[in-house]
Amino acid sequence: MSLLKTSLSNPPAYVEGHNLLKGKRVIITAAAGTGIGYAAAKRCAEEGATILISDIHEGRLADAASRIQSELGVRVETCLCNVTSQTDVDRLFAFAVETIGIPDVVINNAGLGGTADLIEMTDDQWQIVLDVTLNGTFRMTRAAMQVMQGNGGVVVNNASVLGWRAQKGQAHYAAAKAGVMALTRCAGLEGAEHGIRVNAVAPSLAMHPFLAKVTTEELLTELTSKEAYGRAAEVWEVANVMVFLASGYSSYMTGETISVSSQRG
Repeated sequence: MSLLKTSLSNPPAYVEGHNLLKGKRVIITAAAGTGIGYAAAKRCAEEGATILISDIHEGRLADAASRIQSELGVRVETCLCNVTSQTDVDRLFAFAVETIGIPDVVINNAGLGGTADLIEMTDDQWQIVLDVTLNGTFRMTRAAMQVMQGNGGVVVNNASVLGWRAQKGQAHYAAAKAGVMALTRCAGLEGAEHGIRVNAVAPSLAMHPFLAKVTTEELLTELTSKEAYGRAAEVWEVANVMVFLASGYSSYMTGETISVSSQRG
């Protein structure tokens, strides 16, 4: 392997914060664990934001907050929230207003995957993926726009390249993510009237321990082979683009979905 190929297959150095979100109040869903949500929360804190993180896993949520506070020395608010429950979503925003104030940024990271061929997929398998991934994003986006109305703000959704592309066994997930993209376009257009921007990221493959547990090594190898860099993205590389969309550097963008991918086929 050439030196160039070796350098491309290795992750770049971690990018330091530049106060891109200084003074901003940010909510991040599904931020427990080691995935994109946690990386987004950590990056937002590094960029100067006051953050509130939510998840459905109480223990992992507390651990995520503790890790950020330990590493960065910043206070992190937490709130349990299942995005399939409107009651939970309402409680999350009420708690946010009480603790950090009206949010300036909401990052909708909650989503659920799975693998099942369409011919064998049950209604329950289809419905739970759609309810968490698409309906949950709808509930959060609606609540964010209601709270932000009159103040302005930014919503960043987590979509997927599967919203554009096909993959066997992913009909429910692909349909949900395509729905997130369509929701983002419409919400961005409507939000412009209220000074609210709504955009999304569409990762291809971002590696973290939970993904490795629920995906076969063979599939991960196949998906990695399609990436031009010969590796999956680091979760913080996706979070970096979320921070860009949350910041003033993307002030003219709304209703857009940015592909965070090096896929070549």
